[in-house]
Amino acid sequence: MVRAFKMKGQKRKKKRDEKYDREEEEEEKEEVEEEELNDSGKRAKLEKTSQNDNKKGEEDGQEEKDVVVHEMEGIPIAPSDQNTKRPGVIFVLEKASLEVAKVGKSYQILNSDDHSNFLRRNNKNPADYRPDIVHQALLSILDSRLTKAGRLQAVYVRTDKGVLFEVKPHVRLPRTYKRFAGIMLQLLQKLSITAVGKREKLLRVIKNPVTQYLPVNSRKIGFSYSSEKLVKMRNCVASISDDDNLVFVVGAMAHGKIDCDYTDDLIAISGYPLSAACCIARICEALEDKWNLL
Repeated sequence: MVRAFKMKGQKRKKKRDEKYDREEEEEEKEEVEEEELNDSGKRAKLEKTSQNDNKKGEEDGQEEKDVVVHEMEGIPIAPSDQNTKRPGVIFVLEKASLEVAKVGKSYQILNSDDHSNFLRRNNKNPADYRPDIVHQALLSILDSRLTKAGRLQAVYVRTDKGVLFEVKPHVRLPRTYKRFAGIMLQLLQKLSITAVGKREKLLRVIKNPVTQYLPVNSRKIGFSYSSEKLVKMRNCVASISDDDNLVFVVGAMAHGKIDCDYTDDLIAISGYPLSAACCIARICEALEDKWNLL
């Protein structure tokens, strides 16, 4: 009796286990089928959306082509300042005091305030080392309304040692002298300085002479207090044609006169000696009045 009871119990368990297994298999099949249906539905939706996007992209592309053709056929509505051809101004700063020397353990731009003892030990006059004059002159040019209006074409600086470098019109120089001296030191050592996050060279050392970078048939005017030709800057600018490109050569040294053979005229705009920044300010003001730059 005990054996029969055990056998019957075992058989019943097997039948129950088989029933549960069959139910689980059927449930799994149903779940797999539902997942396949869902996947197929999603794929169909994705295909429809991709087709719609492609159609929209083609329609947008056709619309853009139509717009481009329309603009090319007609006249530009509002041309930018960069596309318009207008007479510009170029400044050349001569005899700039930018000399690099090793003072102690580091290289520095020599100036009369910080390196007077060093200069006297090397039999040099500290009064000749004034890099702040170049700094003030460049700020006077770049802060003018000429530059803001896009009339400034380029600025060239030649040091008293004969090194020539170019300053782009859209560069933003530091306001403090220490940072300016650091940039000049980097420029004279590495020969170029690029913009932040770009490869454009805002300052770069170039080959002499400066005349190869000046426009053809440009009017080159030099300024010197020792010149016998004393004129008003407004009258001088008014006599120049509006189609001529102007090149102004200004000395960036503490004392002395510019000595360059490429100027067409050498004039004085005041009966008193003026600093380079003051002379540039008068030039910019006269041109701004002539071209109605407010």
